[in-house]
This record gives sequence, C-alpha cells and structure tokens, in this order.
Amino acid sequence: MAPLSIALVDDYEVVVQGLAAMIRSYRERVQVVELDANADVARDVDIALYDSFANPQGDSSQVRDLVANPRIGRTIVYTWNFDSERISRAFDNGADGYISKGLSATRLVDALESVHRGDQKVHQLGDGSVRIVAGDWPGREEGLTHREAEVLALITQGLSNAEIAERSALSINSIKTHIRSCYRRIGVTTRTQAVLWGVSHGFVPDRSRQTLDHA
Repeated sequence: MAPLSIALVDDYEVVVQGLAAMIRSYRERVQVVELDANADVARDVDIALYDSFANPQGDSSQVRDLVANPRIGRTIVYTWNFDSERISRAFDNGADGYISKGLSATRLVDALESVHRGDQKVHQLGDGSVRIVAGDWPGREEGLTHREAEVLALITQGLSNAEIAERSALSINSIKTHIRSCYRRIGVTTRTQAVLWGVSHGFVPDRSRQTLDHA
C-alpha cells in the first residue's frame, strides 16, 4: 500500500517543521509532501493535518477552508483541546478526524491511518496514558512550554486575554497563570515588553509553503 500523503498546516513554520520531524521515521506509511505556514494547500494530498498551535480551533473558518479545498482528501484537527462541545463543532464544521497532540509518533501515525480509512474519528489519550510533548514551537529553546509559547504567540498577535481564552480553549485564570510564568521565563514585566520580545524571537506568524519531493 502506498504511504498516505500529508500536508501539515499551521501559521508557524517551526511548528510544521517540528511535526514533520516527529513522523519522519514513518515514511513508508505517511509522507509529508507539503508544509503550509499560513498558506493554502496547493498539492493533492490524502490528509491535511491542521495544528491548533496559536490557531483558531476546529470550528473555525480555517478548517472550513481546508474541508472545501478539492485537493484535500480528509481534514484532521490536531489539538490539545478535547471538550465534547469543541469536538462536535469541529465535526459539524466538516472535519474528518480529531487527534490529540499528546500521542506518541507511532500512535499519531496509527490515528492518521485510522481516520483515513474511516474507522475511528477521535483519537485521544486514555486514562493513565503518558502525555507526550513532541514536535517544536517558537520559544522552546528559551525554556517556554508548549502552552506558554502558544499564549505568547497570541499576545504577540495582539489578542486580549479573553480572545486568547477563546482561541486556545483555556480559562481566563489559566491564561493569566501562563502569562505570569512566561514573563518570568523571558525576563519581562509588561505586555508591551512581551510583544517586543515575541517579535524578535520568532513569534510573528509566518507565510510560506514548502513542497517536499520524495524519492
């Protein structure tokens, strides 16, 4: 059986590059043929994997655009957020699958194949499963966690705390906690300083498309 062709979609090139590296060892089963940072999918692919890092969730217009793209076979949301309402809204939006970012690379590839076959749409961590933090994100080398980086990315984009809560599916109190922790890690005390730090450290969304050719 030919490997599934995949387009990885997020507004940050470091995120899609990190995700591509995560599944690179499974080329006989899935081949990443396009990396799209804030750009439309331009090649025919079996799956568009929509990473929710600093992006609207599965009920967004971005996902609807992917679903409507005739070049894409199936659209899958890749996220930390698993409340039942958001899952339902993503499927109402036309998404074909909903996969946890906490899965290992092996389980992620299994899930991609399962959704493509139409076997199981939702793949998440079971009770007692180890939560994997894989891939890459801006600020990781500076010690920011995935969630802190996501919050800082949204601050850099100019979103308010309420808008960040809606975008990330976190509570306002959680947002404030992540902001305080993030500020300590990067050595700032104000939102303006945080934005300036973010702009100079790769937290402005990219716009690029990279097509990958495989032998």
